[in-house]
Amino acid sequence: MRRAIPAYDLLDEAALARIERQADWILDEIGIEFRDDPEALSLFEAAGARVAGERVRFEPGLARALCASAPKQFRMEGRDPASAVTLGGDHVVLMPAYGPPFVTDRERGRRYATIEDFRNFVKLTYASPWLNHGGGTLCEPVDLPVNKRHLDMVYAHLRHSTKPFMGAVTAPERAEDSIAMARLAFGAEALETRCVIQGNVNVNSPLVYDSVMTGALKAYARARQSVVISPFILGGAMGPVTQPALLAQSHAEAMAGIALSQLVRKGAPVVYGNFLTTMDLKSGAPTFGTPEALLSTFAIAQLCRRLCLPLRCGGQLTASKLADGQAMQESATSMLAGVLAGSNFVFHAAGWLEGGLTIGYEKFVMDLDHCGMMLRLMAGLTVDEDALAAEAYREAGPGQAFLGTAHTLAHVETANYQSSLADTASFEQWSELGRQDMEQRATRLWQEMLAGSQAPPLDAGVEEALQDFMARRKAALPDRWH
Repeated sequence: MRRAIPAYDLLDEAALARIERQADWILDEIGIEFRDDPEALSLFEAAGARVAGERVRFEPGLARALCASAPKQFRMEGRDPASAVTLGGDHVVLMPAYGPPFVTDRERGRRYATIEDFRNFVKLTYASPWLNHGGGTLCEPVDLPVNKRHLDMVYAHLRHSTKPFMGAVTAPERAEDSIAMARLAFGAEALETRCVIQGNVNVNSPLVYDSVMTGALKAYARARQSVVISPFILGGAMGPVTQPALLAQSHAEAMAGIALSQLVRKGAPVVYGNFLTTMDLKSGAPTFGTPEALLSTFAIAQLCRRLCLPLRCGGQLTASKLADGQAMQESATSMLAGVLAGSNFVFHAAGWLEGGLTIGYEKFVMDLDHCGMMLRLMAGLTVDEDALAAEAYREAGPGQAFLGTAHTLAHVETANYQSSLADTASFEQWSELGRQDMEQRATRLWQEMLAGSQAPPLDAGVEEALQDFMARRKAALPDRWH
């Protein structure tokens, strides 16, 4: 999946430079706190930053310089070499929703997610031609102990998919477990030369990294595996309400985390992430698809390109609780902004509802259909002799239909994107078929996808090694539910 259309540049050079100066000012005067992590503080101090307590301050330009060793793009592999993706450049990688504790579907409603739901979404992601990354915590399986569920989640990714995926970040030891399982699946030496697993590291905005996140960051970076550094900012709560201030803050927070990854291991693959949106200033609720958030998406992409790093943007985001008109309006708008901004890695491309609290089965496949449309958009137009269709004009002539021409018949399956869910029948045909809306059609589709899913082959020795590792780790730890 590669982009053939240009990215949209919103800001001119003067505006970008001013935001970068403000980010440097934040890093220099205000600083970033790295809590309960003496190693991180020592690394920064040795690199020339000013450390006072847990506050780290950077001279203007220092954080940017430390980020310079991160690769401009890198390859990430799955169990099947055909599933490999490249992050950066003109490559586009889509992954499903990440982190919801709840799931919903039209028949059973909203409920806490289970490991069965988790496996279902791994299978749906694997079955989709539009998602080329398996994601991470597609939903939180709350029926398993907090301190052990990561083992089952990583195993589900490895057993039911061959696509690249993310491991745990909720504790440093869980990140280490995830990496250990990747070594069992890919080979003990493979991780030294290949990126096969990632961690998603969220900043505790404003301007704080805690030891859980930096511990996970260091684990993946030391293993030469990828981290996605993602400031999480709701304007008015984790930063000022004005977008330029939020852009500078997000840029500062991202650079500080990327710098740490490079101090841990120079050249470790990293993705410049962001989660920057607005909030309802009357209620405090997060809002998505707003004009202000879309403008920030365009601007943050430009700031990332000036660092020459792969860019992560949000995908089909919505505050709606249902797969309704609000959900699709907000989701389509958010997704389009990320696409036009030039995102390399789109998080939450399928399933997101309720501000990220819920992943929906119907919403998932509705979003998949829209992902296909967006990928077709990014493929752009090819202008050549065949596309200009001179022979079709000769065959049809003035006043005649083109439907029966040889050119039309040769392109009937590929000329236009063919939706798996949209209804184009007449009103009478639609009525005869039960007057189903898109959500009803989506129910049928995801159920058919799951019924037809088949797990890809997994080497018996790898299967045995993974099961043994999981059993030993679970036996060594008492269950914890919080």
